[in-house]
Amino acid sequence: MKKEKLSGWGNYPSLAGSTYKVKQPEQLKNKINSESHIIARGLGRSYGDQAISNTALVAMMPSMDKILAFDDLTGVLDCQAGLSLHQIIKIFAPRGWFPMINPGTKYVTIGGAIANDIHGKAHHVDGSFINCVENFDILLANNELKTCSRAENKELFLANFGGLGLLGIIVRVKIKLKKIETTYFKQTAINCKNIDHMLDAFDQYDNQYDYSVAWVNALAKGKNLGKGVLTLGNQAKLEDLSFKLKSDPLHVAPEPKLTVPFYLPNFSLNAVSVKILNKVIAYVQAKPTSIVHYEKFFFPLDAILHWNRGYGKRGFIQYQFVIPLDNGRENIKKLLTAVSESGCNPFLNVLKKFGEGQQYLSFPKPGYTFAIDFPVTKKLPEFVAQLDQMVHACGGRVYLGKDAMLSATMFRKMYPDYQQWLAIKKKYDPYNKFTSALARRLALIV
Repeated sequence: MKKEKLSGWGNYPSLAGSTYKVKQPEQLKNKINSESHIIARGLGRSYGDQAISNTALVAMMPSMDKILAFDDLTGVLDCQAGLSLHQIIKIFAPRGWFPMINPGTKYVTIGGAIANDIHGKAHHVDGSFINCVENFDILLANNELKTCSRAENKELFLANFGGLGLLGIIVRVKIKLKKIETTYFKQTAINCKNIDHMLDAFDQYDNQYDYSVAWVNALAKGKNLGKGVLTLGNQAKLEDLSFKLKSDPLHVAPEPKLTVPFYLPNFSLNAVSVKILNKVIAYVQAKPTSIVHYEKFFFPLDAILHWNRGYGKRGFIQYQFVIPLDNGRENIKKLLTAVSESGCNPFLNVLKKFGEGQQYLSFPKPGYTFAIDFPVTKKLPEFVAQLDQMVHACGGRVYLGKDAMLSATMFRKMYPDYQQWLAIKKKYDPYNKFTSALARRLALIV
């Protein structure tokens, strides 16, 4: 064990606590026995306080990354929960297999993907991470190892997706990979003059493309409110590639060479710099190549290591919410107007459309979802509280996997299934062995 200061990817908040590097399941069992409180941590890509604590031991899981078995006929992978999407792609993409569900970064562990029930650009087609998981083994507070699936311990299986690691520590997972001919995608971009144009484009192309995501200029106002670029794509087949690309159709990207070596000064991201950066992003988004590699299609920010340092030591939050399709157009306009007029320097505003969701604490549900980066400033907490009220009034909720500021009261309003989830928590962890800073903030310990 060692003492260190930890934060999520947003570098806010930051807490000092005890950590322990887990290499073998037996070590984990010993720590569950000896520690009053414990929480698992993967690669630290949750943005807020989901996997940090100053009262619980933080079990570092990335070394629990062994591949246990793989079926080349079905694409079913049996692995330890510390294995990352990055490792899966490196090993299995050259063999014609790829993760089914991909968020905005590949540096997430399978255990973390379950804890946050991650989603991607194809949620309206493929749903969230639960849809590729066959079963998993979880260590409970009494050190019992349970196998959970849709047929066995179903209640515990479902409650772990979006359960933020608070029901136990997942040690082994069986997931299904997707068969591919190439690691490339066909894509097109539609320049949208405002939010009405953007939402019309989503509706028009929903059935034609498996993948869709829009960049929206969060600073645009008036008739330009919601101005941005909608990017659409489908998996490329071998016949879609040029002669040059056909020579290596399952190409895997090399490790990134660019990095942000230190935290930039806090003043570097201000109203002027954000405006300039938005123009640069708009130009790049509007001029995509027709065939693009998975790295740029799914994980453009992974090209720069430690890009989160660009927000400075004060850190940032990524505020992601979903609101229902009913009255969605008018509600989005209200929310975007509030964001553009907030003076909080919103950056990297991304819009997607969700399909059907799950239950308990899983975030996605049918509707429009926005993810917006905000540098942490003195006035941000007050504005975020206002946004929370507005999102709730629209029938929406925020993503707990990225949240850093939600109140326990507002959480309970946004997640009506919380009582059912708490009952499951009490059943399997009556003494709150598994806890975190977020669990305390949202009163998810009973």
